[in-house]
Amino acid sequence: MKSLLLGLLGCLFAFGCFAEGSAGDDALEGFNRVIFTANDALDSALAKPMARAYVAIVPDSIERGVGNIFANLDDLTNAANSGLQGKLGDMGHSAGRFLINTTFGLGGLFDVADRSFNLSKKDPEDFGQTLAVWGVGEGPYVMLPLLGPSSMRAAPGKFLDSFTNPIRYYSEVRPRNLVRAAGLVSKRAELLGIDDMISGDRYVFVRDVYRQRQIFLINDGAIEDDFGDDDDY
Repeated sequence: MKSLLLGLLGCLFAFGCFAEGSAGDDALEGFNRVIFTANDALDSALAKPMARAYVAIVPDSIERGVGNIFANLDDLTNAANSGLQGKLGDMGHSAGRFLINTTFGLGGLFDVADRSFNLSKKDPEDFGQTLAVWGVGEGPYVMLPLLGPSSMRAAPGKFLDSFTNPIRYYSEVRPRNLVRAAGLVSKRAELLGIDDMISGDRYVFVRDVYRQRQIFLINDGAIEDDFGDDDDY
């Protein structure tokens, strides 16, 4: 199974490398809509009710603490990809946050780095963004089963980024899966408010928001000026 997955990821990576001309394309829309509908049905039947129950039962302080723990683990991924992109200052920033919050913040339960050291959390960095910085083409948009919106370039990164998460290396399978499940429920709970913002064609809304978000992150928040310079007038 693992070899099959690696082979698929290799094909996706290769396709992305030679797909510069199809950036922003949705050539797989028919397939994507089927997966989106299945994901949406599973979310409505399972993930969303669990997230709502979690928010209703768990005190806000504990909910924030759990979110902080998983956000702390994400700082390792941020640090690794910042380094691969040549952003050494950001790499040190995220690595420093992880070290401080893991030691002084009780494993990340408290964001001591932000409160006491003025090290606020950076925007997320992932291997899909790293590939973009390296010049790999985006390729068509793709909706992944369970994982949601992605692209031919970003899809392999989701797998590769998992190697930067310490949970992956915990030997006991059941506790490891329970921790992962808790992380998913916590993340879904954070997104509950977004559901009310979706309007029109849900598939198109999710696709366009994903694309805009990726452009924002890849460009580190820089927005191109489409109106040109004053000298053009």
